[in-house]
Amino acid sequence: MRPILVYTFLSATVLTSLMMSPAPLRVIFFGDSITEAGVGPAGYITQLRGMLPPDRFELTGAGIGGNKVYDLYLRLDRDVMERHPDVVVVFVGVNDVWHKKTLGTGTDADKFVAFYDALISKMQGKGIRVILATPALIGEKTDCTNDLDGELNHYAQLIRDLAAAHRCTLVDLRREFLKHLGTANTANADKGILTEDRVHFSAEGNRLAARLFLDALTEKQ
Repeated sequence: MRPILVYTFLSATVLTSLMMSPAPLRVIFFGDSITEAGVGPAGYITQLRGMLPPDRFELTGAGIGGNKVYDLYLRLDRDVMERHPDVVVVFVGVNDVWHKKTLGTGTDADKFVAFYDALISKMQGKGIRVILATPALIGEKTDCTNDLDGELNHYAQLIRDLAAAHRCTLVDLRREFLKHLGTANTANADKGILTEDRVHFSAEGNRLAARLFLDALTEKQ
């Protein structure tokens, strides 16, 4: 084969290979203000972008402060479905619990499950891989005296049950954050270790969340 023909053949092969390279996996993080903050300079989504090869993963944050599960359902088409993601990480629940006490606008458990179930079913019906995350913290005390520990544990368990029923990957932030605080919060502080204000992640909280989401995104299906 003549040199110029060899060169042309190799160039065509390389070009074909590049054209056939798979597009990056499109991942949307869908949630409330914790997700909204996740795209900040030190946020867990930003950290994940630095941990994952950009040619294989495209990460987008779709968090809005104050959102509860029914808010996510109402904006599902606009903020998720129209973007045609491959993977959606649903991280909601803190406001559904917290706002019951602070604003009187939380979400009762039965309605929480109904809206969450509808979210999962609609996404899975379009072939989207759904990852569920349990709400992490509303207060960091380790002696079970955070005022909403019991309610938050209940809603975290509801999400675990939904993950099992729909065969979704589960990122159990609640369990892992409590485990971390068991050794890191020896002073029984209310905040300042994994959160800045009892709810929103500190630098350490963002690092822990990023590691947990990394494991979920890279696990074999």
